Amino acid sequence: MYMDLERLQPKILQEFKQILQSNRLSHAYLFAGDFASFNMAVLLAQSRFCQEKKEGLPCGVCRTCRLIAGNDFSDVKVIEPIGQTIKTETVRSLLREFSSSGFEGKTQVFIIRDADRLHINAANSLLKFIEEPQSDSYIILLTQDESNILPTIRSRTQIFHFPKNTAYLVNQLELKGLLKSQAEILADLAKDPEQADSFGDNAKLLDLLKACEHFAAALVKDEDLAFLEIPQLVLLANEKFEQKWVFHMLTYLLSKNYQKKEVLSYLEAVYQARNMWFSNVSFQNALEYMVIK
Repeated sequence: MYMDLERLQPKILQEFKQILQSNRLSHAYLFAGDFASFNMAVLLAQSRFCQEKKEGLPCGVCRTCRLIAGNDFSDVKVIEPIGQTIKTETVRSLLREFSSSGFEGKTQVFIIRDADRLHINAANSLLKFIEEPQSDSYIILLTQDESNILPTIRSRTQIFHFPKNTAYLVNQLELKGLLKSQAEILADLAKDPEQADSFGDNAKLLDLLKACEHFAAALVKDEDLAFLEIPQLVLLANEKFEQKWVFHMLTYLLSKNYQKKEVLSYLEAVYQARNMWFSNVSFQNALEYMVIK
């Protein structure tokens, strides 16, 4: 865990080293950004229970540290959405555990992933603990977008931003044999090293990327040719998440690889086509609109 953070988020790791060494860990944190934020949350949880700490840092190899890393430690709870939301009853059950002592001792750590998916009532229920923490308990909220977290929660937590280390991902993908231009696009698309690694091994995604490169080039040079490229994109991107990738890739390709003034109108067309698709217009019709526009 420590070595991963040292590679992925060295600056944030250094900040937390100082916090742990001076015993200044706050009871409530909001981690904005997916890039190694969960790794940091796990390391902080380990720091509360590890018996072999050195200068406040957990050893990472003792039985307790390994149990926490494997999400198998009774006093460290990881909460994730069930479906699209984190339900109110899930949070209320969590809060009931706050009011009791931990199984191993008095300390408890609660990590809530995708905290922006908290039901509004669930989010409000958290405020009581955050405002009046009980016993030696800690809560760490993880989110991709802090703007989707209640302002009252944001104002009562210590916020740390976990920016994506794009250069690291590009290098990782290049080592897998991708061209730098392809690696840059997939690094922009991937949220973390694990996803980047899976993207680099995804033959269909690489085919989709090549098709997007051809389509973007045709869109700028010849609208008729771009129209003929649409069936290939539709054939390759038959799943919703793949169609979302297409809009992301086209936006990246047009904004990074073309300097013509006309590209701004193409980017606007991509944006409008994406909004149409979000409104349940078919993927093919949205792409056709983009070319005609």
